[in-house]
Amino acid sequence: MLGLPPFDASLDERLRLIVASYWRLTGKALIDNVPSDFAAFRDALWNAPRAIVAHGTEDDPIFFYGNRLALQLFEMSFDEFARLPSRLSAEPLAQEARVKLLDKVMQQGYVDNYSGMRIAKSGKRFKITDTTVWNLVDEKGLHHGQAAVFVRQP
Repeated sequence: MLGLPPFDASLDERLRLIVASYWRLTGKALIDNVPSDFAAFRDALWNAPRAIVAHGTEDDPIFFYGNRLALQLFEMSFDEFARLPSRLSAEPLAQEARVKLLDKVMQQGYVDNYSGMRIAKSGKRFKITDTTVWNLVDEKGLHHGQAAVFVRQP
């Protein structure tokens, strides 16, 4: 259920964008010791000690990536998660706050220290903390979505 997603050139480009955008906007490394070998790079993101998620630019943005920890928290397979509108990751009552957060990220580039409630497939609620949300922007300045890295509050 929680195996690495299959090789996909489009996804691999987006994974590079997740890491590069984070570095460009925050000045911090998303993962320690970024491997030069791409298979090792994908594995490092997949097994990162913090949840990493990203969605595209659709009118109702759809997640295109969640690492192993994110999928465990949301109780989904990669295929299920990659079809989920990102708004459905938050409880209905928390969606307005989520929209305000994403608007702020669009304006500022990134936001640090966010916390909020999320909901797993089973309906179980969990709190995310120490969250950074950032824009996925390529070196030409084109916007490709947004990503987040977070931990679950015990």
